[in-house]
Amino acid sequence: MASLGTFLILTAFVVASAAFAAGVAGGRRGRRSLVDGAVGLFHVLTGLMLVASAIIVHAFVTEDFSIKYVQRYSDSAQPLFYKLTSYWGGLDGSLMFWVTLLAIFGSAAVHVNRERHRLLVPWVVAVISVVQMFFLFLMVVHNNPFETHLLVAPDAGRGLSPLLQNFYMVIHPPLLYLGFVGMTIPFAFCLSALITGHLDDSWLRAVRRWTMVAWLFLTIGLALGGLWAYEELGWGGYWGWDPVENAALLPWFTATAFLHSVMVQERRGMLKVWNVSLVIMTFFLTIFGTFMTRSGIVQSVHAFGEDRDLAWMFTVFMVLILVVSFGLVIWRMPMLRSRNELDSWASREAAFLANNWILLFSAFFVLFATMFPTISEALRGERLTVGPPFFDKWMLPIGLMLLVLTGVGPLLAWRKSAVENMRHQFLWPISTAIVAGVTMAALGVQFWAAGLCFALCGLVLATITQEFWRGSGVRQRATGTDRLTALIGLFARSRRRYAGYIVHLGIVLIFLGFGGNGFKLEEQVVLNPGQQVAIGSYVVKYDALKITDDGQKQMVTAHVNVDRDGAALGGMYPARWFFRNREEEPTTEVAIRRGFADDLYIVLAAYDPATQQSTLEVTVNPLVNWIWFGFGIIGIGTILSLLPERAMAFASARVPQGAVTTSVLLALLVGWPAPAHAQHVENAQMVLLVPRSPVEKKLRDEIVCMCGTCGRKRVGECTCGTAEAMRIEIAALVAEGKSYDEVVDYYIAKYGSQEVLSSPIDEGFNRLAWFFPYAIGLVGVMVLGGVAVKWSRQSPSSGAPTGTGPTADTAVTRQREERLDDELRDLD
Repeated sequence: MASLGTFLILTAFVVASAAFAAGVAGGRRGRRSLVDGAVGLFHVLTGLMLVASAIIVHAFVTEDFSIKYVQRYSDSAQPLFYKLTSYWGGLDGSLMFWVTLLAIFGSAAVHVNRERHRLLVPWVVAVISVVQMFFLFLMVVHNNPFETHLLVAPDAGRGLSPLLQNFYMVIHPPLLYLGFVGMTIPFAFCLSALITGHLDDSWLRAVRRWTMVAWLFLTIGLALGGLWAYEELGWGGYWGWDPVENAALLPWFTATAFLHSVMVQERRGMLKVWNVSLVIMTFFLTIFGTFMTRSGIVQSVHAFGEDRDLAWMFTVFMVLILVVSFGLVIWRMPMLRSRNELDSWASREAAFLANNWILLFSAFFVLFATMFPTISEALRGERLTVGPPFFDKWMLPIGLMLLVLTGVGPLLAWRKSAVENMRHQFLWPISTAIVAGVTMAALGVQFWAAGLCFALCGLVLATITQEFWRGSGVRQRATGTDRLTALIGLFARSRRRYAGYIVHLGIVLIFLGFGGNGFKLEEQVVLNPGQQVAIGSYVVKYDALKITDDGQKQMVTAHVNVDRDGAALGGMYPARWFFRNREEEPTTEVAIRRGFADDLYIVLAAYDPATQQSTLEVTVNPLVNWIWFGFGIIGIGTILSLLPERAMAFASARVPQGAVTTSVLLALLVGWPAPAHAQHVENAQMVLLVPRSPVEKKLRDEIVCMCGTCGRKRVGECTCGTAEAMRIEIAALVAEGKSYDEVVDYYIAKYGSQEVLSSPIDEGFNRLAWFFPYAIGLVGVMVLGGVAVKWSRQSPSSGAPTGTGPTADTAVTRQREERLDDELRDLD
């Protein structure tokens, strides 16, 4: 079977090459037979990759350890569910999975658009085939998943990494792959439009829908990755700015920017070059992200390892992408001129422009900070660490700026917003934000950043509510229905617009979850059986430590019981699992009690089987589940925006005056989380938590674990033995009276470099990491302002008419036609 799999990969490469040649020939000559041949060959390629995928899955299920890839990522004791998902658990299989998904996506895109975009289809096939050829070439010459052992096949497999044996990791990688490969479709249509010169809005509509589909997969994939980190890694957080996480975030930023800026082109005929560039950059970042995780240029617990040969192959391919793509953009620049200019800074176009600049800056900053350790190593021979504190310092204000634009953008009109209209639109949202901010201050919430975040969430929520309420009121008066029926009809008529507001609602919930992080409580305590500890409103009682074995792994489990405000909540069981053949990779099995207001999160950090003594890390995470709810709402809104018009046609009919067809009362009971407080419990077994000093807390957040296997987590988060020893050492140094700087100097001297710090010290060469983003941000603002000023200037040919005569009449006519076009677009 392995030989058959290798043959199929070779055949697929030949077929992809033939599809490319037929597509180019058919596109240049305009011969329908060649185009049909290219499409047919591409479908054959899809069939070949599906059969090859079936063979590798069969090898995992039947435990064919003669195949090296199967032997490395599977074993006999592994459940069937994880044997199936081992397909994409390693580098070789992930490349084949990528090609298979892209073949399926490409076949679907070609089939759907075969008649609608007949002139583009041959070039679409050619572009996708080139991408397929690259990945197939990697498998043929370097990463063949069907490679076999030359001598005797092992009797047992090594098994899938224990960290990947989690339900969310089964779904998370395929969704990210779908998001990555899905961005190839817009790129293929974009290049096809540039090659053929058919740069009207028709190709843009196809690109927008496929981008939205890929963006949805990427968004849900990122959410599941955060959920996996929250449940599996045991550090109490969900996003650690790991290089692999960042690799998936980069194209998300640029795709989000495109989905906003494309509306400006559709309505105003502006930003054509910008939109084409965003499509190209989004695809490029998917390839660059794949390069980051598979070449070894970044260090991550998720990376596939170091491979210099693979790195060079990816580098050549990425250079080819940039040269060819932007060469075509320069060639077609005259056809990409904007039809209109920026009429006013107080307009929705200007808000989208600011939104795009912030998103692009976010992508650049994350890329630069992720690659800075590699840049430092290449220039100075010292690999620095750029960890969460550095990212958080930058991304916190950027995120809040994006939240402001989420609330402000819908309130502005296209072209220009009159002062009276702005007063009418902004009154309630701003009032709501002020009330929310004052309420947070009265409750003692620190203004930066939790209080400001909650206030801005109030602004966005008021904007969304106002848009739905006023729109449904207009429709209610026009149709004579009740409010809810009018709301449904409004949604059906302007589906894209109001589905976008639902997506914004999901963003509000996510930011509420982020704001809850400001109330996070976390403590570490050593307990003997029968002892208990209080944190916030919870009391955690430790009962016993038990060791069991299920044949695949040994499980060390702490048994605890939890009370809250005097009421028993039941048992929780944090554990450490040691898998056969992977004992050097123990997993942390977190015990989580989820709630609407907060989560109780318990980790077994250390233990002594002889004395039954256990070290527990107990965390209270307020509002964290609102983040997952928010991602769910984003998914619902995106799916609604993708539905065809006929899906909601039932809601568009006019109902006679007085007829009430829907009478539903919706009540949403939102429980505000109770403030966390220390609980006094009269119990001789209560262990009192000694608060750590601010210096010790800061050091635990800024010094990283040096065990070499945990992905360079901060010692305050890592659960390995090395991190525990470093925490004890930090506490001892602080207890001796050493200052923050003295402890930092001690660790730099101990390990011989600043690699032990989660952020580079702001001195010497390291200032590049701090100064460069400021410089780029400033340059970006200047460029953005210059472009906007240039657009807003009225030239004699496009400005307001003066005097009389044919020129003035022509200008008036053109302005009226432009406004009529805008109003017709508003009708959807």
